[in-house]
Amino acid sequence: MNILDTFVLLLYFGMLMVVGIIGIKKAKSEKDFLLAGSRLGYFSHVGCLAAVIIGGAATMGTTTLGYDFGISGFWFVSMMGLGIAALGLFVVNKIGGYEVFTISQLLGKRFGEGTQLISAIVTAIYTLMVVVTQVIGMGNVIHVLLGWSVIPSMFIGGGIVLFYTILGGMWSITLTDIIQFVVMTIGVFFIMFPYSVDSVGGLTALFNSIPEGHTNLTNIGWDRIFQYFLLYFFGLIVSQDIWQRVFTARNQKVMKSSAISAGLYSVFYALALSMVGMCAFVLLPNLGESQSAFTSLALEILPPGLLGLVLASVCSALMSNASGAIFASATLITNDIIKVYAKKDMTEKDVIKTSRIVTLGLGVLSIIFSIWIQNILVALDMAYAILSGAIFVPLVVGLYWKRVTSQAAFYSIIASSIVIFITFIIYGITSTLPIIYGLITGIIVIVSLTLLSPPASIQLSGSDVKTSNHK
Repeated sequence: MNILDTFVLLLYFGMLMVVGIIGIKKAKSEKDFLLAGSRLGYFSHVGCLAAVIIGGAATMGTTTLGYDFGISGFWFVSMMGLGIAALGLFVVNKIGGYEVFTISQLLGKRFGEGTQLISAIVTAIYTLMVVVTQVIGMGNVIHVLLGWSVIPSMFIGGGIVLFYTILGGMWSITLTDIIQFVVMTIGVFFIMFPYSVDSVGGLTALFNSIPEGHTNLTNIGWDRIFQYFLLYFFGLIVSQDIWQRVFTARNQKVMKSSAISAGLYSVFYALALSMVGMCAFVLLPNLGESQSAFTSLALEILPPGLLGLVLASVCSALMSNASGAIFASATLITNDIIKVYAKKDMTEKDVIKTSRIVTLGLGVLSIIFSIWIQNILVALDMAYAILSGAIFVPLVVGLYWKRVTSQAAFYSIIASSIVIFITFIIYGITSTLPIIYGLITGIIVIVSLTLLSPPASIQLSGSDVKTSNHK
């Protein structure tokens, strides 16, 4: 990188820190700090949702898959897009009337405090693992750009995210997300994609230069496509960082339309980056580590100035996802565990202060886990396996089957979580079996315990949820 590119990147980082400071003034109440006051309109909300979906794992991971498998690498992020579109189409109308900050709160209203606690723990583990994927990605980007070792690079990237997240909460995250959405859209669609295709001589030359399998939409394998469906389609529907962004919309109509739009955006983003990965395969056939395909190709083909902007777009994707995930995890721990079980009389100022302390602790923990795992796709698969396998069944079944009991949902989450962790140990962290066994276990437990229990009188309307078996 030359001086101009370095200046562009540092200017971008500085802008994010300024936004973090601005967020302090806007985050005056608990709702401001946790949900940005629930005031966002359609365009700003689409940007925020797209930014939280398109993280570093999505950007760098899709390029890696495009390098290794060709156009079929698009399935990875496309399943995320389909998941958030399904959230908008089928779930938003079920959750829009609840005055909640988290998925666990909703489950608590539906099934009682015990279910709220266990779901908060499981979902917090998931969101923490999502942060890990982004810190790994930031470490790889800084490592490629500056030549530093990966470990200090992770500390630097994670530290910047922590700075503005701790200061302004969701307001800072929202403001930076809008900036990051614009930057990554320009960086990928208007710079990186056209420059990559032009460097190989156009689309026709690209498809003539790659192995035949790279043009096949199923080259990645039906087993991998099914794995992505299980992990990311289901996972996005019950993802706390997504839900927390959904609740920042001003009304239910905005929630629904922006979720569908963000899903479509994700599919086009995935196609573009898969082809960028294919271009990297043609231009850099002997690349030792395909995980660095995006940054290595950018360094190879982009002129000064534009290189800095594109690398800023990668950092945008990484940071928006990391900040949203770490804040979601902190919200779960503060709102659903500490506030419910440790300090029930917390004021709004206490909630904000506690959230900042928890965010700092989780940030340090995520960097430690990043150093341990150091593989983006493995870490992301683990995150969504934990979430989808344990939370999807009780949440969705509970929303659509009114007879489900508190005990059934509670033990479904516990049993699924235990099965997932045991099968991770048996089959390894790259296996698809843990999520399948988790989903099957959840269905068996929740259905059998509900049918064995006497029918309960349950009313689900808005934020008032009454049940005769409420814990």
